[in-house]
Amino acid sequence: MDEVFPLEETALFSESFCEETLFQYCGRQLRITQNYGARLGVAAPVWEAALALCYYFEEQGLDFHGKKVIELGAGTGIVGILAILLGGNVTITDLPKALKQIRENVAANVPLGSPIKPQVCALSWGVDQEEFPRDYDFILGADIVYLQETYPALLRTFQHLCGPCATIYLSAKMRRGHGTVDFFEQLLPLHFKVTLVYRKEEEDINIYKVTLRVNG
Repeated sequence: MDEVFPLEETALFSESFCEETLFQYCGRQLRITQNYGARLGVAAPVWEAALALCYYFEEQGLDFHGKKVIELGAGTGIVGILAILLGGNVTITDLPKALKQIRENVAANVPLGSPIKPQVCALSWGVDQEEFPRDYDFILGADIVYLQETYPALLRTFQHLCGPCATIYLSAKMRRGHGTVDFFEQLLPLHFKVTLVYRKEEEDINIYKVTLRVNG
């Protein structure tokens, strides 16, 4: 499925069905529902790059307490939900069609009495990123670098959201034919410091730590 990512979503997910899966990271159990079908398309599944990023949080012992976090292109919301459970003040974003699935997964995993109130919002890259603040501590994205025509808008979104103290973590399947490698090796370094911090060789997944490049 990974190698045909950019195909028409109606062809990719023509059969509609719902699947609930349990995941365990950082001592937390995550109950994630995936609503497969043409409406959500590639936003429906939990992709391996998202699981790799969750594993990385666990391996590094990342703590989001007191931190302001935003996830881009969240799909199921699994990465942002884990950040919530790790104490983050999290905003989870995607296109409007994915928000219902994200909200349902947040409700299934974040206790009603939780003092942290996560936000689920629509964010279209390159269009409405300026409606969001620039004071995030962490910006997260899993498998959001796969369509070359979206790269300029994604870069503009990063440039707006990423302040001098922010850290971006991006987990990506390295789809060479889709310009993913060029994005991380050529486009992103024009504006940011990009460091490969983790690689899952068998699945060709990289995780990058990205910070604002400071001139001089």
